[in-house]
Amino acid sequence: MLLLGIDVGTSSIKISVVDAANGNIKATATYPEQETEIIALQTGWAEQSPNMWWAHVQEAISICNAKKAYDPQDIAAIGIAYQMHGLVMVDKNQNSLRNSIIWCDSRAVEIGEKAFETIGKVHALEHLLNSPGNFTASKLAWVKANEPEIYAKVDRIMLPGDFIALKLTGEATTSISALSEGVFWDFKTKSLSKDVMDYYGFSESVIPQIRPVFSSHGQLSSTAANLLGLKSGIPVSYKAGDQPNNALSLNVTEPGEVAATAGTSGVIYGVTDHLLYDKESRVNTFAHVNYTTEQQRLGVLLCINGTGSMYRWARAQFGSHLDYNTINELSASAPAGSRGLRVLPFGNGAERMLNNRITGAHFGNIDLNLHNTPDLFRAVQEGIAFSFRYGLDILRENGMKPSVIRAGKSNLFLSEIFTQSFVDITGVPVELHESDGSYGAAIGAGIGAGVYSSASEAFTNKKPLGVIEPGKTNLEQEYQEWKQLLSKTLNH
Repeated sequence: MLLLGIDVGTSSIKISVVDAANGNIKATATYPEQETEIIALQTGWAEQSPNMWWAHVQEAISICNAKKAYDPQDIAAIGIAYQMHGLVMVDKNQNSLRNSIIWCDSRAVEIGEKAFETIGKVHALEHLLNSPGNFTASKLAWVKANEPEIYAKVDRIMLPGDFIALKLTGEATTSISALSEGVFWDFKTKSLSKDVMDYYGFSESVIPQIRPVFSSHGQLSSTAANLLGLKSGIPVSYKAGDQPNNALSLNVTEPGEVAATAGTSGVIYGVTDHLLYDKESRVNTFAHVNYTTEQQRLGVLLCINGTGSMYRWARAQFGSHLDYNTINELSASAPAGSRGLRVLPFGNGAERMLNNRITGAHFGNIDLNLHNTPDLFRAVQEGIAFSFRYGLDILRENGMKPSVIRAGKSNLFLSEIFTQSFVDITGVPVELHESDGSYGAAIGAGIGAGVYSSASEAFTNKKPLGVIEPGKTNLEQEYQEWKQLLSKTLNH
């Protein structure tokens, strides 16, 4: 039996086909090869086409099938991971009504802040565990206020993964986890938030049917099966946002366990069984993939928008002819601390942990007679690591004190300089695993289809690639200098 995992990322679509019997990956594919464009019609806006995602899913599956490493007819279940918080709207014919307003779009910040004030900050945090902020509900409110002709045609609203499942099955479904990431869910009443729906004037009819994360979200239609070369009738048995899914892929499902990612954005994600929220709403708490109303499993998420996006920008400006491995080697040739060069990587929209401030990215202490390209690339990696430390300290304020952090050996964690800087400045060992979003989605599909009874069973044979311990370099003074630069920027 084979399991198909689809990861709808910001940069690309990644596909993995996994052998359910042993958890081994039979084949993978990514499409497109170049990073997918983010459409920015105005400063702070960020959009992508849902129809483009679907076209890219078809291409990626076709590429994977063409490798002849498996029989596509043996695929028995499909799981989907996706970029969180995006807004997709479809009409009665299940056609997308506009580009998706994606996670790093900042246009709804003021709308969310007003809702936070009106609903009441304490009340909102106690019930939603977040402020409405810049999340999916506030994005929908922006459309309602600014594009009423489009809003009037809305039949269902959904997240990016819900849309791909809709294209696969013809069914529109959601989950408590998905509703919580859109800030539509009331954790106190354990129901759709009346506060949010009433304040924004949304009809409950726009919300798809709610189903558990691990369950059937419809069966592959004959039309989709013919397009993809798969067997019709197989279930889409799992859907989750990329960060809860990443945690699942690292077997982070129980209280006290912590995962990290450093892709386009950077995230530290810890699991708790308490209704935890930050009084300043700098971190977010959502229903984890294994959340039920009877057994609470919540994911506390600290997000940094400008991590991999900062590294990508630096490569495009200063080393577009170089691949990332070469850039990592150049970084390693610069001394720890980058000879005083400091980088704030906050140039990808409003930063939640900075109280939704849009600061832009900054370079500090550039010496035109001293600094060179290796210094710059290392300073970018160290600046990203420092931003993780800043975020982890916020989580520590809220009672999360990880003794180890699990991460997939991918994206920035492929860089020894970044990984060691991360470990040294946070003081927490990192356990590296061979894992990514599409693999987690495939395993999730197996759990949802009943192939595995739990995540623990699914990961029985998976061992870490290694553990990186802190202590190689002391970057505390450099971090304090970085914090001073951040403070000056925030107070400017």
